[in-house]
Amino acid sequence: MAESSSSPSPTEEIIRLIKRLSAYVAFKMSSLFSTSSIRNLDSRSIGAIAGLAIAVIFTWRAIRTPGERQRRQPKRRIQSAESSSVAAAQSNLASGGTEVSSSREDNAVQDVVDQFFQPVKPTLGQIVRQKLSEGRKVTCRLLGVILEESSPEELQNQVTVRSSVLEVLLEITKYCDLYLMERVLDDESEAKVLQALESAGVFTSGGLVKDKVLFCSTEIGRTSFVRQLEPDWHIDTNPEISTQLARFIKYQLHVSAAKPERTAPNVFTSQSIEQFFGCV
Repeated sequence: MAESSSSPSPTEEIIRLIKRLSAYVAFKMSSLFSTSSIRNLDSRSIGAIAGLAIAVIFTWRAIRTPGERQRRQPKRRIQSAESSSVAAAQSNLASGGTEVSSSREDNAVQDVVDQFFQPVKPTLGQIVRQKLSEGRKVTCRLLGVILEESSPEELQNQVTVRSSVLEVLLEITKYCDLYLMERVLDDESEAKVLQALESAGVFTSGGLVKDKVLFCSTEIGRTSFVRQLEPDWHIDTNPEISTQLARFIKYQLHVSAAKPERTAPNVFTSQSIEQFFGCV
């Protein structure tokens, strides 16, 4: 009578152990990359995780070695030709089954290893922090960056917040002191801008308030705002302002469809703020 069931083999137990270990380590790595402790993750921590994975792989290979050697041992010769043929056939079937089983086990272990070393995709928040080099204060103009309009004259008729920029903008406000600023021609334009920002949900996250939206009547006034606030980053579309501020501001992002011929080393260029942070 055939046996109803058999206990798990050592190989199956090892595979299960590796899967549980990889799931645990993956959970720990995900926790590290999803919190502020990502700044404290040093080379020793990464080396320890990699070393643990390598130790598991070599242990697996060491345990499999005796079985492989046993399969390589020559079969005992049998004097009878008929018995020899039957034994050879049975040996071939057993060897074939063992090889198939071993191949499946190898594939299972390889799948676990591949899953363990699968790269962790960074979140938008992690990308923003990395791109801004951990800057804590950011100033940004509205026209051409946050708003669809590109001139103060257009703001007298309508104000449209670019929907594609909202996710990045709200992510910046989570850990940066963000100030928005723009030149307007009248008080009505100022009111329209604030209303459009409020309707788009810019003020609902708690990181940006209306008092941090500044208005001026000249381009020089916007430059003065930036100088007084002393941000780590300033985002603008006017190349002249970027050039003037290059000596005073640590980093700048110049938003333009065409890259200027000459830019300071601390001035970056992108077609949009979304593209700079990899959202498009």
